[in-house]
Amino acid sequence: MPSFVTAAVASVLAERAGLQRVALDDGSRAVVLTSLTGTVAVGDEVVVNTTAVELGLGTGGWHVVHWNLSRREWHEPGPGHIMKVRYTSLQADVGAAEEQAPSMAWPDLDRRPVVACGLHSQVGIVAAVLKELEPAVRVAYVMTDGAALPLALSDLVASLRERALLDVTITAGQAFGGELEAVATPSAIDLAVRVAGADVVVVAMGPGVVGTASTLGTTALEVAPIVDAAAALGGRPVVAARTSEADPRPRHQGLSHHTTAALRLAARAATVGHAEGTPELAVPPPHRVETVEVPAVGDVLARAGIDVRSMGRGPDDDPLFFATTAAAAVVAVRSHRLRGTVLS
Repeated sequence: MPSFVTAAVASVLAERAGLQRVALDDGSRAVVLTSLTGTVAVGDEVVVNTTAVELGLGTGGWHVVHWNLSRREWHEPGPGHIMKVRYTSLQADVGAAEEQAPSMAWPDLDRRPVVACGLHSQVGIVAAVLKELEPAVRVAYVMTDGAALPLALSDLVASLRERALLDVTITAGQAFGGELEAVATPSAIDLAVRVAGADVVVVAMGPGVVGTASTLGTTALEVAPIVDAAAALGGRPVVAARTSEADPRPRHQGLSHHTTAALRLAARAATVGHAEGTPELAVPPPHRVETVEVPAVGDVLARAGIDVRSMGRGPDDDPLFFATTAAAAVVAVRSHRLRGTVLS
């Protein structure tokens, strides 16, 4: 059950659209989701949810501001009538792109690559490698509701947008804060192409994957419906497999059980071949028969000006994880070129 405390804002540490980071007078830190509660100022008394920090979860030691007691009311009109974070005290009218751009026609992605990632950190690697190999390619990020719901919480996405490594963001399901809001992930993939004009769609949850030691107890299993939806909509699904040679947990060494379980659940089995509608499992040599040559990921990230870490590890700490994720971007670029949209 949740835990709450009351504290005063001692200082505002950082802020950007949709988010403030503040220090509290009790020595703790908190994030403020300004699209849900409004902004705070130094001296404001706030109620903060302390549950995640008390449980030692991967929040980086940050509480979440639930309400600002220094104001009696706050109103922020929404653009439509579609609610997200529904039936909670923070439900918000964010609207939906489907309201502004409705379509009854069955979508046709025209074989555009859709990269399904099981971890949020993979988005940064895929986006950087895509832009390194094809600078003109238009990349959309669809954030699902498998982990964090507010897009504003992602420092990685903020950095990718600032450096034009992502061209548009779309939040699906209960996730919110993207440049386009979508009711469901398949619709978000369609909107990425039909409305945002994406050449490649990268789909992944936000920060904070939920995992357990059980086979099916992880939100990373959403990779299965992502690849099935992409195939059904006429796209070319590419799976960014999770691998590791540094993770101490046996279930994540080599090819993670998160990836293998998701692929067993997918209606379409993954392959390195090009069978129509079948997702491609991109793994660099020597771990597959087919060679998928990848660039030096650390150098790519350095040139892009972004720092990507997964489970606290960088490209020098877990080369296999970064190379495998980069391989998905290489396969996506290959599929993009096969469509003839970029002359190479």
